[in-house]
Amino acid sequence: MQSCITAHKLSAGYNGRSVFRDLDIDIPAGKITTLIGSNGSGKSTILKTMSRLLVPSGGTVYLEGQSIHSMPTKLVAQKLALLPQGAQAPTGITVRDLVEYGRFPHRAKLSGLTSKDQEIIRWALSSTGMTALADREMDQLSGGQRQRGWIAMALAQKTDLLFLDEPTTYLDISHQLEILQLLRKLNEEQGVTVVMVLHDLNHAIMFSDYLVAIKEGKKHNAGSPENVITPQTLREVFNVEAEVIYHPVLEVPVCLPYGVRGQVFQK
Repeated sequence: MQSCITAHKLSAGYNGRSVFRDLDIDIPAGKITTLIGSNGSGKSTILKTMSRLLVPSGGTVYLEGQSIHSMPTKLVAQKLALLPQGAQAPTGITVRDLVEYGRFPHRAKLSGLTSKDQEIIRWALSSTGMTALADREMDQLSGGQRQRGWIAMALAQKTDLLFLDEPTTYLDISHQLEILQLLRKLNEEQGVTVVMVLHDLNHAIMFSDYLVAIKEGKKHNAGSPENVITPQTLREVFNVEAEVIYHPVLEVPVCLPYGVRGQVFQK
């Protein structure tokens, strides 16, 4: 497995409190990787640390063989795009204006947008289905449309690596699938490596090539959805009893929980 970004003995936390310690994670290049785990397990903190939003207390994140936390900020932004959870756009900003921000890491100081920048902005809008909404203000859009606008901005950075923290939170099922299908399309057609945190296990299974299960700040196991999603893993990581069957259409595992560990639901 060829890795594009690697965490080695990584530790991080907040205000002196450790969230995870000595973590090793390899993110496969050209694939979709999803971090899964219960609330408070450290998934989002791991994502923030690996994407350089949070400074680690120990260990190293290697991006293309270099320590990401010692690389110039602008260089990192040319290689990695991050969509944090609950991103908020300034009031009155249009989709096109937001997407233009994605070109900032590639622009010379005080320079305007070049013809190449404009071409990439058009591509990002088209790739996310946002061309027709480019001149609409972000706060006038639906939740799914706003999320596609943010993804278009990330794409405009023209990086090969995209990090997303819970990109489907607060969206209804239709918009959740819309966003996840878009990410799969970008991965398959543009070769973008995607790393994300998801709460919905079945969505993580359906749209990921590689899963990393996190329990109490430690990597419990990692691998393909078929290898990671087992009744034992669900019991140990999520504290639930569940059956794992195969989806009749997609032929991927499906998690069917039927009770908290030791407290099986009786109808």
